[in-house]
Amino acid sequence: MTEGHDEHDLQHHNGSSSVHRDRSGTVALHERHHRETGEHPLDHLLRPGRIPHIWCTGCGLGVVLTAYLNGIQKAGVDLDKVAIVSGIGCTGRIAGYINLDSFHTTHGRALPFATGLKLANPELKVSVISGDGDLFAIGGNHLIHAARRNVDMLVLCVNNFNYGMTGGQVAPTTPVTARTQTSPYGCWEHPFNLPYVAAASGAVYVARWTVLHARRLVESVAEAVRHPGFSFIEVISQCPTNFDRPNKGGEGIDLMHFYEKKTVVKNGIDPKEADIGLYTPIVCGKFVDQSKPTYDSCYTNMCTMARGGKK
Repeated sequence: MTEGHDEHDLQHHNGSSSVHRDRSGTVALHERHHRETGEHPLDHLLRPGRIPHIWCTGCGLGVVLTAYLNGIQKAGVDLDKVAIVSGIGCTGRIAGYINLDSFHTTHGRALPFATGLKLANPELKVSVISGDGDLFAIGGNHLIHAARRNVDMLVLCVNNFNYGMTGGQVAPTTPVTARTQTSPYGCWEHPFNLPYVAAASGAVYVARWTVLHARRLVESVAEAVRHPGFSFIEVISQCPTNFDRPNKGGEGIDLMHFYEKKTVVKNGIDPKEADIGLYTPIVCGKFVDQSKPTYDSCYTNMCTMARGGKK
């Protein structure tokens, strides 16, 4: 099932979404302005001194970067109050390319940094953008507890099934039988189902898209940024250099065709039904959308009560 045909529309599942498509003509006016001036529509949100980027030909991270920037603009949040935190890895470089307050932290420690930011300044809209290895291997313990506490932030996890920056080693998301630099005879470890881990840990918003689903990802980012609590979005991306080459998955365009043909959108299903194998069909959609008190609001109430006030 392709991007344009799903079982439930993202905007109408579990009630009306706060995200709506712009039908005012404003977007068209901006596009005409950028064509006339020669500017890219996202120039004001990028650091030109850091371009060209380090990503390989065919990588999906450029799509993720563009979708995130369009998503936070669509959400209508104050960009002066947006803080972006990343760890180490190919995905972690995104924070350095964005012309907003950003922190490129140590390996696996993006979530503790982000939690500290949110507690110190609750008005911030904090986003963590990093890879599957950084967030679910060395950073896995931090992720489950940030979700359990329901810290008010968006975690955008790009899953390319390996440690891409360091040459393509096996990761917690590597499918069984997949070949990597450290599993030349095939991976025999069972991988994490990332949306299931996030949901089981307490995330109040959980979704998964591929880099093919750019428009859906934009809307999901906009929704998640405005959703109080711990929001988690997994983005499946190709890694044609270090993962798809040894597994004979083809070039970047071949993987995009694969996502088009082998992706099914199932909003609202139990995330445990969203396992991924090696080049097997991929279940995408918004799986969890619920509400509960956030960590920072509970912390503020506790501080007030400790001073003798009422929450």
